[in-house]
Amino acid sequence: MLGGCTTAGAGSGAGRTPAASPAPAGTPLPAGRPTPEGTLLVADFGADTVTFVDPLRGPVGSVAVGTAPYGLAVGPDGLAWVATAEGVAAVDTRTRARVARIPYTTGTGPAGTGEYRGGGMGIALSPDGSRAYVGVNVPGGRGVLEVIDTAARRVTATVPVGRRPFDVDVARDGGEVYVTGHDSFDVTVVDAATLAPRRIEVAPYGTEGGLGSWLKPHYAVVRPGDGRLLLPFEGERLAVVDPRSGAVSVERMTADTHQHGAALTPDGRLLVVGTGAVEEGEGPSLTVRSPGGEERVYPLDGPHEDVAVSRDGRTAYVTGGYTRDGYWNGLTVVDLADGTSRRLPAGTRPLGIAVL
Repeated sequence: MLGGCTTAGAGSGAGRTPAASPAPAGTPLPAGRPTPEGTLLVADFGADTVTFVDPLRGPVGSVAVGTAPYGLAVGPDGLAWVATAEGVAAVDTRTRARVARIPYTTGTGPAGTGEYRGGGMGIALSPDGSRAYVGVNVPGGRGVLEVIDTAARRVTATVPVGRRPFDVDVARDGGEVYVTGHDSFDVTVVDAATLAPRRIEVAPYGTEGGLGSWLKPHYAVVRPGDGRLLLPFEGERLAVVDPRSGAVSVERMTADTHQHGAALTPDGRLLVVGTGAVEEGEGPSLTVRSPGGEERVYPLDGPHEDVAVSRDGRTAYVTGGYTRDGYWNGLTVVDLADGTSRRLPAGTRPLGIAVL
């Protein structure tokens, strides 16, 4: 049985680092030269940096941001907003320099590391880039959503949300923010204008087991067209949430594996990272699900955490960081047409990822 997302108090473990692909590490980018388009940016959960990664050659530079960075989001101005245990760091991705770090207004204890550390987890930007929304884990209690004015670079509001906010997503029109509470089996819908929260339970397996349950939500995407939220569970069930009515329906999935990160391709395919069987089931994989529900499941070597997709929709980049034991220091690069893959060194326990 793989380690899993159960309850606070478990250690993160030392992990393992399988041999990477033969691709050599990239040559560092010269100071003063802008970062090339298509470079990947990963949050180094096992360190205090973000790493810039050439998708063919590997790491080309890093920037210190704060302890145990988790999620990140990149705005149209080229600034990356990184959720760390200490605060949200702003990184100019063009010049590869940290330009700010904004402390949380919520007490989360000393800055720590590992799966249950306090501080920022999921993070997202408003469509116009004027706000950053970060889900902050408060060990032993409910999480909060902190709202950051990106121009003033300060926290302007906090909103109570569910426990351990793995993921934050924003409606395409910016009118609502969706916070996935892992340990509370829910999504909190936050009105962007009033900041009023509304809880929707998302528990297609029920809530039996409480904090000790494995069958919890992790990451969501906002489906184009109707604005519903898609939350995969266990490679068996896809929860489809109407954030307006609160209705939750369930569609069948086929990978039969514990699932974490999710992303959408430009043509609307859903990508879902499978970390491996909890007790019985299949190993790690990447599911590619069409808008009509047809699925292809591509095996992966070892657990992974999150996924991003190239702008042309042909390639997936799957982070090897993983929040539990079994992580490794790199990415798997997957050709979405045929499922062929290669490993690429990339930072230290990389979790969040974006394509610049």
